[in-house]
Amino acid sequence: MKRYAKMLSILLTIAVLSGLAIACGAQPTPETVTKVETVVVEKEKVVTQEVEKVVTKEVEKVVEKEVVKDVNPIIYNSYNGDPEPRRVDEMLVQMFNEQHPETPVQHSIIAHEDFKQAIRAYLVADPAPDVMTWFAGNRARFFIDKGLIMDISDVWESEGWNEDYPKGFQALSTVDGKQYFLPSSWYWWAIFYRKSVFEENGITPPETWDELLATCDALNDKGIIPITIGTKFRWTAAAWFDYINMRLNGPEFHRDLMLGKEKYDDPRVRAVFDKWNELFEHNCFIDNAAAYSWQDALDPFNRGEAAMYLMGQFILDSVAEEVKDDVDFFRFPIIDPNVPIGEDAPTDGFFMSANARNPEGGKKFLAFMGSVEAQTIMVKELGRLPVHTKVDPSLFNPMQLKGIELIKGADLVMQFYDRDTTPEMADAGMNGFMAFWDDPAAIDDILADLEATRQEVFAEE
Repeated sequence: MKRYAKMLSILLTIAVLSGLAIACGAQPTPETVTKVETVVVEKEKVVTQEVEKVVTKEVEKVVEKEVVKDVNPIIYNSYNGDPEPRRVDEMLVQMFNEQHPETPVQHSIIAHEDFKQAIRAYLVADPAPDVMTWFAGNRARFFIDKGLIMDISDVWESEGWNEDYPKGFQALSTVDGKQYFLPSSWYWWAIFYRKSVFEENGITPPETWDELLATCDALNDKGIIPITIGTKFRWTAAAWFDYINMRLNGPEFHRDLMLGKEKYDDPRVRAVFDKWNELFEHNCFIDNAAAYSWQDALDPFNRGEAAMYLMGQFILDSVAEEVKDDVDFFRFPIIDPNVPIGEDAPTDGFFMSANARNPEGGKKFLAFMGSVEAQTIMVKELGRLPVHTKVDPSLFNPMQLKGIELIKGADLVMQFYDRDTTPEMADAGMNGFMAFWDDPAAIDDILADLEATRQEVFAEE
């Protein structure tokens, strides 16, 4: 027992000295976690003598003490605020934290639209969040050019992504020979539709523009909303501009318009809005679209009151579970068969802030998110298509395989309107689309304003 008392005395002395050292030190207080460990302090043998035999018992004495360990957290801000993306995001963070308890991720999830407004403030903070979700293409390039995104070429090299990621995705991530972005998943856009509504009304998926207009007429005759859409956040309307422009003028013209190399008052752009107006004339869209978010506009689709929705594959995250098997998609109809086919296939991923507080930990987290393990989770749980070529293709379901074939059939693949042009031009453009939605007759003034913005924005580059 004297040994036990002596040991307790030593432990108390160490604790007091440690407290003094911390109190007197000039270093900042580290991030810490506290956990309780059970440690063996002493073992005693108690010997009891009995007649003709000896019984030996080992008594183990234990104490619980608090052990303070330093950790270096990784700050991760994510826009995956919708229920299914949130669930998977949290799943991946938990997996990483279990594997790397010394550098746990501190995870903040911000509503998607709020995140897009806040990202500039995040990036100029000092320190900034270490890792953030974002979009490939010009949406990332804008911040790269301003020196706000960290060069992660060393992670690409150490993880072998230069060999394991297709060249197209490498190009999306590279500026002046350096990698700044980690693409993690992509998805296709198409017109999704309720199979039962089509079948019950004798309608087949339209392949041409004229067939699309005829489909709208047939559905209207049955009292069914042909196309649902929620334009409360504007970008859903931009999809219609993307596709009509690519189908009418070709994806190369569309790309050059996004880059500021073509004019918005060009007659070819005016023709896009004339085509778009045909959809209004045929009453193709749900009434009062601006009152709905894109998820709100799913309600009539889920109830079978609306037949079609131009949307990305992520629509399936929010479609009612009981109707998912009744949903399919078709390629945006052809307007001019002589024009090459363009498709939107946005790529999502991650970057590191140039002002990151924990760059070493952030790069470790990026390596995990770009791994086969993490991207396999995204395939299984969200239905997103992976960037990593070593993800097992047998995991793809029939819908995913059909989406892959859709994109394979494209002559040129774009990201999306607000990802392919500059933020300022995208903002003006989407305002213009909504002004046109409200008043198609104002198109000349709208295009004049857009052209003035284009000249101002791209003159600065």
